[in-house]
Amino acid sequence: METRIQEKLSPFHLAILIYMTQSGMVIFSLSRRLAEQFGTNGWLAVPLVSLMVCANILLMAVVYRMGKGKSIFDIMEQSISKIILFPLYLFLLLVWSLIGCLVAKQYLLVFQMIAFPTTNPMLFKLVFDILAFSLIIKGVYNISKAAAVFFWSIIWMVFLLFYFYYDFKWARLTPFIFQDSTITIQSFSNIYLAFLGIELCLLLFPYINKKSKFTKSILAANLFVTLMYTYLGFVSFGFYGHNYLKTLQFPLLSMFAYIQFPFVQGTEILFYGFFMFSIIITSVMYLWAAKETCARIIPINGKLITAGILLFSYFVAYIPDVMSVVEKWLTVLGYFEFGISFGLPLFLISLLLLQRKNER
Repeated sequence: METRIQEKLSPFHLAILIYMTQSGMVIFSLSRRLAEQFGTNGWLAVPLVSLMVCANILLMAVVYRMGKGKSIFDIMEQSISKIILFPLYLFLLLVWSLIGCLVAKQYLLVFQMIAFPTTNPMLFKLVFDILAFSLIIKGVYNISKAAAVFFWSIIWMVFLLFYFYYDFKWARLTPFIFQDSTITIQSFSNIYLAFLGIELCLLLFPYINKKSKFTKSILAANLFVTLMYTYLGFVSFGFYGHNYLKTLQFPLLSMFAYIQFPFVQGTEILFYGFFMFSIIITSVMYLWAAKETCARIIPINGKLITAGILLFSYFVAYIPDVMSVVEKWLTVLGYFEFGISFGLPLFLISLLLLQRKNER
């Protein structure tokens, strides 16, 4: 954790940081997932899943108010010995560092596939990790400022969706809702993975105050993500139809390829490149969370911890060498993170209740 905190996150920077953390690689496959899990008009499931995220945000808001802005690590260590907490810290460290690593690996594998098929993706990963290191060591406040700059670099791309209105067909949406699917709890959890990143708000408590308007800022970020996902899903279902969406690995990338300019070839490569700004913030925030956790286990210089985590994640990235394996790893880690997003706040609330009881 940064020991000297000169400035707190503003509501704008907090909201943008969370939005950029949430909108990772899943956006490229989201429409396919909605078609597979919910069938016709599956895009309508996005607001339903968003309600689950809102419940998660409210749990975190309860932790923030009950803990009076204390670090979650301080809350846990006030009631439980560090020795007992070691397995939990190690678990969080592994999950967050692997997610940060594999989100970047997935992005770079796709980039290699469409732009540099003969180049080793680990060369790109090395450059990516150097950029990540330079951001992480600057601290979360500077990461939030970078996220704000990156946000304006990619938000204009939402207007590209208007390009598809000419071939948009209402008939492809059909008048039916959630047909050709078997909706289960897993269906909702699979879509919930697209909203992951929100749980990292728990680590931001020491970097915010009342002026940051924690709950409102996080809810605003989630609302913006929900609107973006819903709009993208709506356009995708009207452009392709739910049956065809199921056959596309990355529907958004296919939509980018559909856009043609007389002065540019390979538009999907151009537009995909802009998403590196979003991916690097997602990866950096998970790696930063891993660094903060590792600092509680090994209280040494933050730069050394960051270098160690990035070195570890770089060599781990060699193991899943094809896209299908990377996606399987990310899915498994996503389910772990789903459990963390609800389990950790509930655990913290129970500890805070016990602490209040003991104080009396």
